Amino acid sequence: MMSNSEMLIRLISAAALGSLIGFERERLLWAAGIRTHMLVCVGSCLIMLVSQYGFSNILAQDHVVLDPSRIAAQVVSGIGFLGAGSILARGEIVKGLTTAASIWTVAAIGLAVGGGLYLAAGASTVIILIILVGIKPLEEAYRSRNQTCMLKVEVENNGLTPELLRETLSLRPSQVKRFLVESRDPQGTDQLSILLSKVSSQDIASYPSKLQELDGVNRVSIVKRASDNGANHT
Repeated sequence: MMSNSEMLIRLISAAALGSLIGFERERLLWAAGIRTHMLVCVGSCLIMLVSQYGFSNILAQDHVVLDPSRIAAQVVSGIGFLGAGSILARGEIVKGLTTAASIWTVAAIGLAVGGGLYLAAGASTVIILIILVGIKPLEEAYRSRNQTCMLKVEVENNGLTPELLRETLSLRPSQVKRFLVESRDPQGTDQLSILLSKVSSQDIASYPSKLQELDGVNRVSIVKRASDNGANHT
């Protein structure tokens, strides 16, 4: 049986490591912040302690065999309800997947601390923080170059063709997903709906001005802009 001081050190260590990851989520104003991550980590640590040492008296009796890992194993599946609560779906946009994953991983850190694996718990915390903080700018840079946008263009009849569009905006054929004439006015104007994919945010901002330089183009507007995968894993 471990000493009370060792048990206290493990619980405090779990709270400290969980707070570091929770702070990263808190600064982004997510609902699952410092307190949630600390509670999950400390709770997992306590469950691990109970799993390892809570049945020591019973195990001392003859013909009694227990598997201490069974309780800890339930944490992995049971913590899923907290992760599910942090995931939000708004139309095609999904938010909270990264926070849900961090909650699940914090539970594993708590189990590691509860089991006395301080090095593994500390190293995991550092790695997770690098993933959450260091990889995010790279992820955002990639997404900014892989956007989807919908353009509404008013042109004179046959004033804009797919070939002229690609030439003007320096697009590859695969980037033009849709080129649709939505309506044709008797007065001689067409309403076009153009869907582009795998374009950067900077390019999208320049498209209206480039198209309006063409003869016959009366008006250009951006009505939709989103990442190509339709999800935001933050």
